[in-house]
Amino acid sequence: MTTTQDIIERAKAVSMNTYPIQPVVMSHGQGCYLTDIDGKEYLDFAAGIAVAALGHAHPKIINAMKEQAQKFMICPASYMTEPRVKCAELLVQNCCTDKVFFCNSGAEAMEAAMKLARLWAHKNKSETCKEFISFGSSFHGRTFGAVSVTEKSRLYPQFGPYLPGCHFAEFNNLESVKALITDKICGIILEPVQGEGGITPADKDFIQGLRKLCDEHDIALILDEVQCGMGRIGSLYAHSQFDIEADIIAIAKGMGSGFPVGAMLAKDKFADAMELGMHGTTYGGNPLATHVAYTVVSEIMSDGFMDHVNKMGERLVAGLENIKSRSNKIEAVRGIGLMVGADLSIDIKGFLGALRENGMMATQAGAKTLRLTPPLIAGEKEIDEALEKIENTLKDF
Repeated sequence: MTTTQDIIERAKAVSMNTYPIQPVVMSHGQGCYLTDIDGKEYLDFAAGIAVAALGHAHPKIINAMKEQAQKFMICPASYMTEPRVKCAELLVQNCCTDKVFFCNSGAEAMEAAMKLARLWAHKNKSETCKEFISFGSSFHGRTFGAVSVTEKSRLYPQFGPYLPGCHFAEFNNLESVKALITDKICGIILEPVQGEGGITPADKDFIQGLRKLCDEHDIALILDEVQCGMGRIGSLYAHSQFDIEADIIAIAKGMGSGFPVGAMLAKDKFADAMELGMHGTTYGGNPLATHVAYTVVSEIMSDGFMDHVNKMGERLVAGLENIKSRSNKIEAVRGIGLMVGADLSIDIKGFLGALRENGMMATQAGAKTLRLTPPLIAGEKEIDEALEKIENTLKDF
């Protein structure tokens, strides 16, 4: 019989050293729960880090995969398929943007967004307009363009030199952005809610101020909604809660609910700069991925779904605040929808291990934030169970 330790040792022998290997091996999941190969069940409030929007083994996703896989899964990107067109129409008809470029991940969506902003500025402003402003504590992906606009990447000079002309302002500080604006800035890149940085929402006045700055200086406002979009904070697109329109948007994660798919969306003003052969993808927009994405997004947009996300988010935040009132181990609670963080005064990594021992999965954001991003289908039962496990683990830790 294969044991957990057997698999972990085999994994260590063949896996690149990128993530710490946890002392459990997952076997299968259902809804908001995962089960390891020893039969232990875990309440999954990580969801692949805000990915499994519809939970595990959702019947509509399984049926969509079977339905399309039995037909065909790939063809050259220059050939249109009905799933690709239907998914693109669904995305743009419910957004302020006009065109879609499909890819496979959030990092690829960000790369496409940055390339488009540079291309547009090269054609419409000047050949030297190639620089970006992003923010401290942000996270935009692992590819070279994405890490160049992620401030913490500077901790790894081994990967340098990074993309030149990337400047970092202070999140929620409009004056710090104004101080960096020159005629060389082609795009301002922002997460409406910072994920890796500690579950920190943008102030409405701040993000509206960025929109005004971009209009005044003819700069592309690029929103990274990879983690906070696709229903995660209670609206299909995160920016709609801030009463602004974006020029370019990157989405992924919850869009496929576990299936690898991403997209970059843009207004015609920017999308029209793209020319044949300037960008592309082998797998992006394949019929299998777009059929799954269409199914997931349609479910997220179904009647009552967003109301449910917002109600469960309010229940989770209120419960954490209640625990905070009885425990000095929680310093602060933040969140919108089902993207919630709690700053802890104790060792976060140790707490996550203890929480896992108590049958619950979550992740870390920032230096000390407990990040809770459960499937968007989580109900009162799962929310209350999570709160009970968190409080009991805090008491015992």
